[in-house]
Amino acid sequence: MAKKRIMVLYGGRADEHSISCVSVAGVLNAWNSERFEAIPVGITKDGHWVYGGTDPRTFKLDGAHMPTVEITPESRPVVLNIGQGRDGFLIGEHEGFFTPGASENLESLGHIDAVFPVLHGPYGEDGTVQGLLEMMGVPYVGCGVFASAGCMDKHYTKILLQAAGIPVAPGITFDTRRYDAASGFRADGEALLEAVREGGLEYPLFVKPSRAGSSFGVTKVEEESAEALADAVFEASHHDWRVLIETGIVAREIECAVFAPRSGEAPRPAWPGEIVLDHAAEEDQFYDFDSKYTDSTASHVEVPAKLPEDVLQKVRDVAVRAFTAVDGAGLSRVDTFVRPDGEVMVNEINTMPGFTPISMYPKAWEASGISYPALIEQLIDGVLD
Repeated sequence: MAKKRIMVLYGGRADEHSISCVSVAGVLNAWNSERFEAIPVGITKDGHWVYGGTDPRTFKLDGAHMPTVEITPESRPVVLNIGQGRDGFLIGEHEGFFTPGASENLESLGHIDAVFPVLHGPYGEDGTVQGLLEMMGVPYVGCGVFASAGCMDKHYTKILLQAAGIPVAPGITFDTRRYDAASGFRADGEALLEAVREGGLEYPLFVKPSRAGSSFGVTKVEEESAEALADAVFEASHHDWRVLIETGIVAREIECAVFAPRSGEAPRPAWPGEIVLDHAAEEDQFYDFDSKYTDSTASHVEVPAKLPEDVLQKVRDVAVRAFTAVDGAGLSRVDTFVRPDGEVMVNEINTMPGFTPISMYPKAWEASGISYPALIEQLIDGVLD
C-alpha cells in the first residue's frame, strides 16, 4: 500500500513561531514513516512558504537560541493553486523568494492527502490556514474555521462559553486603537482604572492580548495604579489591539487534553494535569513565557494533577462541555481554574496546543494510555478518507 503523503506546516507569522518549530521537531521525530510520508513546509515570519533547507527535526529550544524558519540556498518557494485542490501545492525556483514571477517553471509537490498544521497563534491557529485548506478541499488535522477563530480570541471564547453556561474569569475588554500611544497609554490610565472599578474586578489583575498565546504580552498588576495598568495594557497592545483585563483567580490552574480525531465521535478527555512552578517562593511568579519554554528549572508537569478524583472528573466533564460548545474537532487543550470550593472555571482553549514530547497535551495522553507516536498517528488517520 502506498504511503499517505501528509504536508506538515510549521513556523508561521505569529509570536509563537519558534514554539511551532519545536513542536514540529517533536512530531517529525515521532513520525510513523512506514505509513506516512511527511512533506515539511515551513512558513517564515514574513509569510513565505518554504520547502527544503534546514531539517526541522533538528529544531530545539534551549534558551540560548530560538529556532526559526529561514530561507537557505537550498530552499524553494511553495506556490498554491487553489483550484487544483490536493494537487495544488507547487514549488518554484529559489529566485522566486526575491523576484515575483521569477519562477516560470513550477513543479508539483505531488498529491497531498492531508495537512497537519503544527502552527500556533495568529495566521495558523486562528482559522486563516484552516479556511485556506477548506477552499482547496484538503483535509487537515485539528479544529475547523469557527472553533479555531473563536478560541484564538479570548474575548469571544468567553462569550461562547458563557452562552453554554460554563463559568469563566470575570473580565473586561478594551479596543486600544484609539488610545494615546505616544504616552504609552498613560494618558488613558485613569480611564482604564475607572473601568476596572466599574467592572468590579479584584486585584491582582491579569492583562493580556485577546489574540495571542504562550503568555506573550501578559502582565500581572498587583495593586491599584493607573500607571501600572496603562503600562500593562500598552504591552499587551503590541500583540493585539483587543486587550483583556481579568480578575486574578485564586485557584489552581489545571489543564485537560481533549481528543476527537474522527468527525462525529464523542470527544475524550485525558486525565487533567498541572504545571507546578518550582519558584513558588517568588511571590509574584506566574507561568510566563520563560517558565514555559526557556527555564527548565522553573516548573514541572504532574499528570494526573494532585486533586481528589471527583474534582479531576469534574474538570474532565467541563473540558468536554467547553470543547463541544466551541464546535471543537481533532484536539484541544482546555485550561481551567479549580477554586478552593471545587468550582471549575475555563480560562482558555488552545486548539493547537504545544506539541513537543514534554508538552502538557502529549504527556496527559501518555498518562491516559496513548503514546506520543500513537497520538500523532490517530490524529492523521482521523482526517484521511
